[in-house]
Amino acid sequence: MINSSVNSDFILVGFSDQPQLEKRLFIVVLISYLLTLVGNTIIILISSIDSKLKTPMYYFLTHLSFVDICFTTSIVPQLLWNLKGPAKTITAVGCVVQLYVSLTLGSTECILLAVMAFDRYAAVCKPLHYVAVMNPQLCQALAGISWLSGVGNALIQGTITLWLPRCGHRWLHHFFCEVPSMIKLACVDIHANEVQLFVASLVLLLLPLALILTSYGHIAKEVLRIKSSQAWHRALGTCGSHLMVVSLFYGSITVIYIQPNSSYAHTHGKFISLFYTVMTPTLNPLIYTLRNKEVKGALERLFSRAAGVCKQNRARGDRTL
Repeated sequence: MINSSVNSDFILVGFSDQPQLEKRLFIVVLISYLLTLVGNTIIILISSIDSKLKTPMYYFLTHLSFVDICFTTSIVPQLLWNLKGPAKTITAVGCVVQLYVSLTLGSTECILLAVMAFDRYAAVCKPLHYVAVMNPQLCQALAGISWLSGVGNALIQGTITLWLPRCGHRWLHHFFCEVPSMIKLACVDIHANEVQLFVASLVLLLLPLALILTSYGHIAKEVLRIKSSQAWHRALGTCGSHLMVVSLFYGSITVIYIQPNSSYAHTHGKFISLFYTVMTPTLNPLIYTLRNKEVKGALERLFSRAAGVCKQNRARGDRTL
């Protein structure tokens, strides 16, 4: 059975050491969460109903939006509850669920972003064979690998973390149950766990990042070979949004997981975690909407269709009267 101390509630210290920030953070986090729900739901909706978005890129973008919705939902409601009142506790079961779910979704996003980079590589470097390469079966397999990798990592990392004896330690110096913070509750030597966490982070963070950089290296080489300004604009339009999302996500999460014991990660870890758990899922749909002509076109068609339906209903109502 997993560590018996898991039967006790945990105390999420969070930002209680800076009470003057809690009210402001509550407002910021609440607004960001609502924008995350609305923005990512819109992307899922238009990708599902707009025929022009029935492409591999938007298939993976739908998965990314779903991951972001679930990821923030596994963390933010508890964070808002703790920011609003004096109680900073989370039940043992709640902590276990939050640990597994957030770790699954965060790991899935790492692999999914690498898969999306491969899709962009195929679109730019293999345009004549793109449809054959990125066929529906391969897209489903790549999405499945992303999810299975996330689940597998969560089962391994989460279970190892929960097995650590904590000797009654319940004060978690974070705002959610995350592996780097939870292993610090252990009352035994955790050096082996830190090494294992570092190795797992290399596989699930740096390996996908290396694949992303390799894909974009080939894309840059292809564009330079063509020597066309139009090709540059097309490549930037195709890849710019994804590059921004990758930069935001990997730039913050690698600090937490690659250097879990550094003074920088320990001192500023809560704010860095706040960025990739709350702000990045909010910015993702905005980035894809504002920088992508296809998404903006789909939104315009959706609103035009909705306006047309409203006019028809209004006209029927007038005839009825």
